[in-house]
Amino acid sequence: MNDDTFVGRLAGPPETAVLGVIVPVPEPWASLLVDWRTKVGDPQATLVPPHVTLLPPTEVPVADRDAVAEHLAAVAASHPPFPMHLAGTGTFKPVSDVVFVTVARGIGNCELLANDVRQGPLGRDLSFPYHPHVTVAHDVPADMLELAYSGLQELSAEFVVEHFTEFEQTPTGAWAVAREYRLTGPEHA
Repeated sequence: MNDDTFVGRLAGPPETAVLGVIVPVPEPWASLLVDWRTKVGDPQATLVPPHVTLLPPTEVPVADRDAVAEHLAAVAASHPPFPMHLAGTGTFKPVSDVVFVTVARGIGNCELLANDVRQGPLGRDLSFPYHPHVTVAHDVPADMLELAYSGLQELSAEFVVEHFTEFEQTPTGAWAVAREYRLTGPEHA
């Protein structure tokens, strides 16, 4: 149940690109979450920055990259910055062995953003219902899942989301920032 898993996906053939769109977690919390993912032995700890997924890994034709950029710029221009509060932990067990930090504030904003991002040239269905979260343990033994769950239970991180980030998977399977899109939309009434 972790649709945002940026794990083990191979970049598509040269005529396609594999993209993902995220809300990054800023410092100092990003380093803290990387440290925790490393501590529990998560293989993605240093490969994927802490984030809330808006678009899971999605293969698109390279010829559509300009249309994708225009689409994402339009989405960013229609959404204002918003406050986010990460607090406590959750899990997708028994469906999936994943522990995550919970989005306590900003869920609706993420849902609206994710829905808009997954339109047009990035239109796609999801394998599971969209659930904004920040993965902190995946593909680790049960005792390490428990350590992440209990160790981050008191986490509280508040920040303003001012942009989202488009990532592209490299031929080696790593993820590289393609672009950042500032949220410049009007405040909703």
